[in-house]
Amino acid sequence: MGRPRRIDRRAVTRARKAVGQATSLEELRAAQAVLLPAVMNTTLEQTAALIGVGRATVPRLQASFRQSGKRSAGGVKSRNWGGRRNALMTVAEEAEFLAPWLEQAKGGGMLVVSPLRAALAEKLGRKVKASVMYRLLARHGWRKVAPDTRHPESDPQAQAEWKKNSPRHWRLS
Repeated sequence: MGRPRRIDRRAVTRARKAVGQATSLEELRAAQAVLLPAVMNTTLEQTAALIGVGRATVPRLQASFRQSGKRSAGGVKSRNWGGRRNALMTVAEEAEFLAPWLEQAKGGGMLVVSPLRAALAEKLGRKVKASVMYRLLARHGWRKVAPDTRHPESDPQAQAEWKKNSPRHWRLS
């Protein structure tokens, strides 16, 4: 059995006024999400079908309507579902973690991700996927620099000569 419905009479009164004064579809839906269950005794599913949203959106609309009354009598707060909900470290902690590796990278040295990943796993005390490491590096402006396609000290003439004069089949001696 679900929780008993809690109806705030002041919110219902505000919703009645808001339906007539709504300037956007979002404001209207938020007011209706409060009004329909209170006046028509509809369930969340029925309310969602009537106002044209998903079932999970109805409680969000009701909460946003309640919050709008606390802030101002005006509009409904826009959604803000973004953010790093599963962050392992703060951005500042990540920068602190990368600081020792920064000197090696600035010096033009080759920076391999696997030791970085192992150090991060040790710091966090749990396994870390490679994608986590790559996203961390991207978040701090690091990028992958691919090596050149040829060695800087290679000799194209010597390579061409070797191709011409090398045996067609290798023999075991």
